Order: sequence, then C-alpha cells, then structure tokens
Amino acid sequence: MPPTSAPVRRRRGIVAFSAGGILVVVAVALGLYVPAALAAPLPTAQLELTVPTPPAAEPAQLALPGIGSGAIAEEGSGEFLGESGQTGPVPIASVTKVVTALVVLEAHPLTEGDDGPGITMTAADVQLLEQTRAVDGSYELVNEGQTLSERQVLEIMLLKSANNYAETVTNWAFGSLAGYLDAARSFTAAHGLADTTIVDASGLDPGSRSSTKDLMTIASLALADPVLAKIVSTAIDQVPVIGEIDNSNKLLGIDGIDGIKTGTTDEAGSCLLFSAEFTVGDETKSVVGVILGAESSQAARDAVQALLASTKAGFTTLPLIKANTEVGSYTTEWGETAPIVTTSDSDALVWSDDPVDVDASAADVVTVQTGANVGTIRYTVDDVTEQVALSVDGTLQDPGFWWRIGHPELVFG
Repeated sequence: MPPTSAPVRRRRGIVAFSAGGILVVVAVALGLYVPAALAAPLPTAQLELTVPTPPAAEPAQLALPGIGSGAIAEEGSGEFLGESGQTGPVPIASVTKVVTALVVLEAHPLTEGDDGPGITMTAADVQLLEQTRAVDGSYELVNEGQTLSERQVLEIMLLKSANNYAETVTNWAFGSLAGYLDAARSFTAAHGLADTTIVDASGLDPGSRSSTKDLMTIASLALADPVLAKIVSTAIDQVPVIGEIDNSNKLLGIDGIDGIKTGTTDEAGSCLLFSAEFTVGDETKSVVGVILGAESSQAARDAVQALLASTKAGFTTLPLIKANTEVGSYTTEWGETAPIVTTSDSDALVWSDDPVDVDASAADVVTVQTGANVGTIRYTVDDVTEQVALSVDGTLQDPGFWWRIGHPELVFG
C-alpha cells in the first residue's frame, strides 16, 4: 500500500509558510502605517463665522436756515454734515478778512509768543481811515507815527473787523492792493479754493465771494494756524493807544464756539463763519460751519446756535457688540465643537445714520485651548476702525490613537 504521509506534510508546510508570511507582511505594514498615521497632520477644524451688522442710528435732523446759505462739517473734513441754500459763490463780506490774514501770515509767518515786526502808521494809513469812514465801512482809529506789531494789526482787523487795518496790513505785506491780490490768487489756487474770488482786502466789495464748500476749508486752514486760531478765539484784547477792543463775534464762549469771523454788507447780508467744540459720550468733536445771507446779525447767531445744537444731537453712541457674544464656531472631523465669542464690549460714535462696515477673520486651527485668541472683528465708521478680539469658549483636543489609525486618508490622502 503506497505511503501517504509525505504529501500531507508538504501541504501543511505550505499553509504554515503562507500564514506566517502574511503575518510578517501585516506586521511590517502595521509597523509602517501606525507611526505614519500617528504622525500625519490632522485636518483643520471647519470654521463658521457670522458677525451681525449693527442697525443704523436714526438719521440726523439738522436745523439748517431757511434763507441764505448754511453748512457744517467736521474740522479738516472734506465732507459736509449738512448744507442748505446756495452752494455756489456768494458775497462773504468781512469773512474775507480771514483769507487776508491767511495770505499775510503765509508771507510773514508768526509763531506763538512772537508779535512780529513793528508797522508804523503813515499819512497813507490815516487816509485809508478817512476813505473807510466815507463809505460807512467798519474801522478803527489810527494815528500817524503810531507803531503796532504785525500781530496787533491782525487783531484789530479781525476782532474789530476794521476795513482800514485790512488795507494797512496788506499794503505793508505786499506793497499794494495789486500785490496782495496776486498773492491771494496764488493762495486760493494752491488750496483748491476754486469758488473763492478775492477783489479786496476787507470784503466790502461784493466781488469778494466764496462758497460754503470753500469756506469749510478756509475755516480749517485758519484753525490750523495757532496764531490765527488764538486771535479769532479772543473775546477782548488790549492794544496800545487804542485800548480795549471787543471781538465782533458775540457767540464766543457760548455752546463751545471758539471762532471765527463775522461779516455784514447789504449784498452779503449777515454772515458768520464759526468753529466750535462739543462733547458726545467720551469724545470731543470739532466742527466748522457758516451762515451766509441772514437777515440780521441776531438771525445769523440764532441760526448758528440752532445748527450746532442739532448737529450735536445728530451724533449717536452706537452699541456694536457685547462681550461673550457667540459669532461662530470650530467643528472638527472627529466631532468636537468650540464656540467663538467676543472678548469685550464695543461701541462707536456715529454721525446720523452712517453705515457701519463689518469685517471679521479667524485663524485656522486643529486643536485649541479655551480662551485662546483666534481672530478679530473690525468695525469701520467714517474711516475710523474699532477692533474686537475673538476667542474660543471651549477646547478642541487631539482625537487620539484609535481615531487616527482608523482614518487611513490621513496617510494616503
């Protein structure tokens, strides 16, 4: 009978060898895969970010004059907060003297504490006084041989609105009216005052004209010069020989008004170029404005005060967001979620119903600890940006061994 044991042993040997080989392969594979899976980068958490836009405030209701022209703007701004009436050039009366002062100071600048050179009055200056009286213009007395500093002459011109002193200072600075007018044209061109035409030093001539737009720029230029800003904010001054002089602007010190110039002629009506400061919330606002063509000086003052009060009321402290407001979340592929919250309250001072632009961003994260700062909300109002930091209100942890090795896509993509 033929033997049968040898073939059986060969098959078992083959099976044993195959199983052992597979185990070796598996062991090798696992030895490579597991470290690779544990070392593979985890996917970033899914980010959701939704920041609410604050509702707009109520629109401002400005008390603009019903006659003539009016305008108001933040100091240094090229945009009106409001305007009414004629927007083109109109006569501006003695408001012209602000341009006169700016042009003189550009040619003969003064610094704080410096009165400048002495200007000696001549027979020609006495003649200017007589000519001013003859046409019923505003004036201040002058004596031949009297010497005043450049600053004092400017003070008399602006505070007393003395037409004769406007001509005196421009003749001194530029040699003649023609010389001054050349300088004034260069000044208005350099500052983009396309609506402003200057034909005299005092504004008595109705040909000296400007627009509400240009006057906002002129007011800001005046306030930017510390010497001129101080002069126009002075209520009472003492001048040698002449004595005490009062500012023709009777609103100084009322409702935060600190300048700038009055003016009245038949053609221009009553005019008042003004500046003021007021506080809203914890911010101080500086504004400039103008009333042109009012029926009387009192009407101009009343219009300024009403416009200022309504402008102040038009600024609103608008809540933007509260601390601990949930604005988003992170969610991992292994099922953990962490809310994203704001870290502080924030508000902004807004004008009227100006919109608030909202922009937010947050970092990509894989794991994160609670309280970590992860992003920022940016609220922009009129080119001013408020920032609020974002943090996570929760923890995203590593998913651990079994999740990692159970997701081969980490290794193989």
